[in-house]
Amino acid sequence: MISNLQSSTSLLTLGFSPCPNDCFIFDAMIHSRIDTEGLQFEVVMEDVESLNQKAFRGELTITKLSYHAYAYLTKIYQLLNAGSALGNNCGPLLIANSIIQINPDTRIAIPGKYTTANFLLSLAFPDVKNKIEMVFSDIENAVLNGEVDAGLIIHENRFTYQEKGLKKIIDLGEFWETLSKAPIPLGGIVIQRNLPDELKLKVDRVIRRSVEYAFAHPNASSDFVKENAQEMSEEVMYKHIGLYVNKYSIDLGDEGKRAVELLFDKAQNLGVIDKIEEEIFLGN
Repeated sequence: MISNLQSSTSLLTLGFSPCPNDCFIFDAMIHSRIDTEGLQFEVVMEDVESLNQKAFRGELTITKLSYHAYAYLTKIYQLLNAGSALGNNCGPLLIANSIIQINPDTRIAIPGKYTTANFLLSLAFPDVKNKIEMVFSDIENAVLNGEVDAGLIIHENRFTYQEKGLKKIIDLGEFWETLSKAPIPLGGIVIQRNLPDELKLKVDRVIRRSVEYAFAHPNASSDFVKENAQEMSEEVMYKHIGLYVNKYSIDLGDEGKRAVELLFDKAQNLGVIDKIEEEIFLGN
């Protein structure tokens, strides 16, 4: 159950992942590099599937969320225009130790039930049932060690799997783009629907301002990004940011909104989610 939040509250819980793209986007607003219009943020930093689960429990005021997870949460959260991760040629990859045929019994590691990656896997291979959930950063090693037959990788792992001798079975981003002729919606930023519109619009403005600052001052967030990138090389870190932070992160725009609607329409047609009755997009 979503907790009631008074409209006068200026300290808001903000969930995002330690991945370079999220740290790049949110650095300016949480480190007071921009005008936050009086808002302050209590950061909750966890991997995206953990954030998905927190959102299902209504624990966060504002959070990064897989678009797949958001499809189940439209009654309690509304999508902001700023902060999203959409794009082309940036989707999840299905990898294995060698090129294999995928069948219903193939053991596949996934980065979470409610990730958009898992939804796309279900579109491409609807008969696959043997899925093992694990933290995205553990998937490569699980494949290498033979714990699973294949793995669904996201984030920076798309830059490292080949170095480990792993093979690509399918690029699910390319699969989606061929199917839809639209960019792939991976993650969005949502806010509790029961908050006043004035506050929701203020948060949206602040996030957009933070992204714009990050683009204008790309080195300003370097320390924050590196601090949370852990063992990631600087080259991979910046490739990650370049892949997932783009014009849709500033504003979804008509093209981004159409991509989200297509994803949800496909999910509804397959019976994966119920028909969405709410207005999911925040007005300007």
